[in-house]
Amino acid sequence: MDSQDWLATHFEAHRPHLQAVAYRMLGSTSEAHDAVQEAWLRLSRSSTDTEAIENPGGWLTTVVSRVCLNMLRTRRTRPEEPLPPAATGAGAGVDAALAGGAAGLEGGLGAGPADTAPPDDQAVLSDSIGVAMLVVLDTLAPAERLAFVLHDMFAVPFDEIAPIVDRSPAAARQLASRARRRVQGARVESPADPARHRRVVEAFLAAARQGDFDGLLAVLDPDVVLRSDTPTPGGLHIVRGAEAVARGASMFSARARMSEPAIIDGLPGMVVRTDGRVVGALAMGITAHRVTTIEIISDPASVAALEVTPL
Repeated sequence: MDSQDWLATHFEAHRPHLQAVAYRMLGSTSEAHDAVQEAWLRLSRSSTDTEAIENPGGWLTTVVSRVCLNMLRTRRTRPEEPLPPAATGAGAGVDAALAGGAAGLEGGLGAGPADTAPPDDQAVLSDSIGVAMLVVLDTLAPAERLAFVLHDMFAVPFDEIAPIVDRSPAAARQLASRARRRVQGARVESPADPARHRRVVEAFLAAARQGDFDGLLAVLDPDVVLRSDTPTPGGLHIVRGAEAVARGASMFSARARMSEPAIIDGLPGMVVRTDGRVVGALAMGITAHRVTTIEIISDPASVAALEVTPL
């Protein structure tokens, strides 16, 4: 077997694992597929001596992790932009993100020698993590997130993580430890008080339906962070600050009228239904009667994996 055949065989065998790693790193199925595809392209162009590779799974995980780390760093350094307006008006990007699943997100898988999507994406979905964890992971620095994900979720030794983040094994251990403390110390409220959370969600929903900018500001934390999985050439949408989020949210009043309060993967929020089917969701972190984080989920695979119950 020549090196290309060897690479193709092992890449295909480990692809579900690589996609699971990338999803935990990036928090987006579309970006995870892009990362795995980029890793394949890099490897297929390289002249690596495959005969010297004793652990193909670990080697491929390292390559994908490096790609994800670069994507996370680019995401941090790229200037944030508002959700892009559609032809019908500013703020329609939020509306499109919530509308999501109706049209579907086609393509983007391309993670393998044949550059075709797997016949069943359940391998990724069964390995996915909840929205609440993604919200917390987004607060970590790229190197912290990588060290935490690889070690705590995939049991990768620190001596293998160290060269990926360009640190010593001891420093890599410190990165993971610091990330672990932040994850364990996160205090986004759970729906233990559904009545209070429903009031916050309904206040947000009412203000959005009416395009009430001031009403939205009243319910949003000044440092609120909105994150949408809607794919764009620049990656994920991330919007920070109450005024920026309110400007976008006040423009999707029509879509808000199709929404209803719900609990999404343990977080309060709302879902959008079309013909009785959930096609989009908005999960909220709520602290002290204010919305501190908003997670918009519109990718069909991610929506299908959500656990949705009435709020």
